[in-house]
Amino acid sequence: MIYTARFLRLPATYGPTTLGLRLLHTTRPVGTAALGRIQASQLQKTLTTTPKPLVPKQDLVFGHVFTDHMLTFEWTAKAGWGRPQLKPYGPLQIDPCCAVLHYALECFEGLKAYRDAQGKVRLFRPEKNMERMNNSAERLHLPQFEGSQVLECIKELLRTDERWVPEGRGYSLYLRPTLISTENTLGVHRSNSAMLFVIASPCGPYFPTGFKAISLYCDETNVRAWPGGVGNKKLGSNYAPSIGPQVMAENKGYQQVLWTIGEDHELMEVGTMNLFVFWRTENGDMELVTPPLDGTILPGVTRDSILDLARGWGEFKVSERKINMKQLARASNEGRLLEVFGAGTACVVSPVNRIHFQGKDYHVPLDPANPESQAGPLAARIYNTLFAIQYGELPSKWSVVV
Repeated sequence: MIYTARFLRLPATYGPTTLGLRLLHTTRPVGTAALGRIQASQLQKTLTTTPKPLVPKQDLVFGHVFTDHMLTFEWTAKAGWGRPQLKPYGPLQIDPCCAVLHYALECFEGLKAYRDAQGKVRLFRPEKNMERMNNSAERLHLPQFEGSQVLECIKELLRTDERWVPEGRGYSLYLRPTLISTENTLGVHRSNSAMLFVIASPCGPYFPTGFKAISLYCDETNVRAWPGGVGNKKLGSNYAPSIGPQVMAENKGYQQVLWTIGEDHELMEVGTMNLFVFWRTENGDMELVTPPLDGTILPGVTRDSILDLARGWGEFKVSERKINMKQLARASNEGRLLEVFGAGTACVVSPVNRIHFQGKDYHVPLDPANPESQAGPLAARIYNTLFAIQYGELPSKWSVVV
């Protein structure tokens, strides 16, 4: 793979024409056709002899409980992908000098399995997660893979650990595919060995007692991503630096960070979610707007689904364009701001009721017809529609039966 680095000086202020550090390269997968490829038909199963007791679903805490089994796929530059393994859940054994521990050579995904009213287990648009994970892997020069084959292995994991998929609307089994470098030498260079693994964790409703709107603190100092960076990739290194600003926002009495960039505080994301604004424009048009996929924004599966749904409804303008905090503040002052919400796999949608910016709280009305409401009509409609698809209540090609 050939790399050409092009260095350009950044101006003092960020603007729409700003160019940053660019990394240009070919996009063919790591390795060649002669090397081993992942084949689901070669999956080797080793079942646990000591199944764990199920945790009562009302006691589930996200990411604290894990199923009996996991998947592992090992890769080397010389041999390619080895035989996939389904085996008892347990610790990984890696060398202390592994590149993942020193240089953050790691990417991951998050998706869920749902049990419908007939007891069938379903996935929601899982091919989009495989596509995004390959894009993340390519940026790190980690090995890419056949997404369809990994998905077949994930389905077998779900069939094996089916008892762990909880029943009930709002309950699900969270799946975490992760790809790490296992290169056991120090030094920043492309990896000669890697491991892909998948673990699963049952979880309860994000809003166990109904919607609960959140407050945002607009961070004017820290930046989540920048032009030419990796904000559009799902890398662990994008998440760790957000912990400090998140704690700062919590200490100020707000639940999430609103990420912005530049002098005009161009909106980016909210916490670890994509951001949506529903408002009446200065021209009087009703519009749902979200920041564009310009390389700084993660291409969320829920984000893409919301855009498709809203465009299909055809009831208001749907835009992917730049929007800044000054415009949002002005819309709030003029009574044109209707709803703001985050969107992601964990919550589907998370309504926002206030945003702190430059010393002032801007309140989001949500549902004018019900001052006590914790969600606006549009956010609630999107939430209910996607839930219905995920649980097989509304027929859709997005819902995949395992």
